[in-house]
Amino acid sequence: MQHSHQAQWQHCLHLIRQNVTEQIYKTWFEPIVFESYDEEQKTVLVQVPSPYIYEYLEQHYVRLMAWSLNKSFDENAKLKYRLVVDSENGQVQEVEGDRPATVDAPQPTTRANLSPTVLDAVVPQELNPQLDPKKTFESFIEGDSNKLPRTVGITIAEHPGRSTFNPFFVFGPSGCGKTHLINAIGVQCKSLYPQRRVLYVSARLFQVQYTDAVRQNTTNDFVNFYQSIDMLIVDDIQEWATSPKTLDTFFHIFDHLFRLGKQIILASDRPPVDLDGVKDRLLTRFSCGLIAELEKPNVQLCVDILNAKCRRDGLKIPADVINFIAHSANGSVRDLEGVINSLMAYSIVYNSNIDMHLAERIIKRAVKVDNHPLTIDDILEKVCQHFGVTQQNVFSKSRKREFVQVRQISMYLAQKYTKMPASRIGQLIGGRDHSTVLHSCSAVEERLKVDKAFLEELNSIERSFKLKK
Repeated sequence: MQHSHQAQWQHCLHLIRQNVTEQIYKTWFEPIVFESYDEEQKTVLVQVPSPYIYEYLEQHYVRLMAWSLNKSFDENAKLKYRLVVDSENGQVQEVEGDRPATVDAPQPTTRANLSPTVLDAVVPQELNPQLDPKKTFESFIEGDSNKLPRTVGITIAEHPGRSTFNPFFVFGPSGCGKTHLINAIGVQCKSLYPQRRVLYVSARLFQVQYTDAVRQNTTNDFVNFYQSIDMLIVDDIQEWATSPKTLDTFFHIFDHLFRLGKQIILASDRPPVDLDGVKDRLLTRFSCGLIAELEKPNVQLCVDILNAKCRRDGLKIPADVINFIAHSANGSVRDLEGVINSLMAYSIVYNSNIDMHLAERIIKRAVKVDNHPLTIDDILEKVCQHFGVTQQNVFSKSRKREFVQVRQISMYLAQKYTKMPASRIGQLIGGRDHSTVLHSCSAVEERLKVDKAFLEELNSIERSFKLKK
């Protein structure tokens, strides 16, 4: 009996094959595995290799499948899918297929009635990848804030579409290096695999192209073009949050590329869960590969980036100026590069040396200063970082000279830059009383009058706050 049911399923596939293109049949129907037929329930159980294939079949071919089942099994036959949701662990999920209100014989297949996401794309033409050849892994300086995304990026470039990092979703604040990283992946991949169709596109440009395609009634050509890409890199996808039609179109492009093992790389200023306006079906796809955060570079990485740029451009900038810029750039790589370019221009035009005075002038004009008020935590972080001690050292009862100095400076700066009373400052810095705070402030003020080196250290810390004394 099972053999007979298998023959009925083959007849069902034969009918489907007569009504779709060969490429569509091989892509969507050939992977389906017949499991069994329940004569009492009139249910055909089939297995499909992924939820994506199930969703596509239900969205585009439910009428065709219902018609072929009725012809091959029973006029009331229905489908049940067994979805492979985790192939490694053998996890499956059974889902009832939808049944259309009416089941008519399919119309003859023509170009006019094919789905907008047809897979018989035009022959790929020569493609400009739109990559910046200067944004490479060599110029992307590694640090604690970007080590994981950079390492994963190199792996993807060397093995596009063949790693578990597909899609690769990178997010982080503006200026942290997202565009540089995803561009470097494309440049490296194109260098290793010249025949691959690699394309970098901003979300804004993609949306403009889609809008033009709708106006000109060439949406199929637009979709087919993007479905021919081997590595698709899309930047700033948060801009699609208010564009549901663009997102729906990208959903079909994404599904097609992902199913064929093509590499997808996405960048945003926020993680997938914070992309308001994006439907769950797309969010789950964004999250099924690897989500990596690019954090703002810390001071040391900023110093390394600046030194690398100076070496590359043949610039000579004093170490104290480098450190000042690193502390002042708000952790933005763009700000770092902008300040260096401005310093170089001013130095050439006015034939002047690059010194601290010039750097301070540039910073005021080039870097947006944070306007939120300083907190005790901000002050402690900067002072401890400057002297290389921990907050636990400051809060301890230890009377070691270096710990006492950091404690006194923190109290002095807290009184100077916050509106907190001495009693509150003492409570937040190790549970001291107000008299300890007053004594610390007095000791710092007296030392500033006679110790120029100490004065310069305090100035350096205050500059890191990006506030005037």
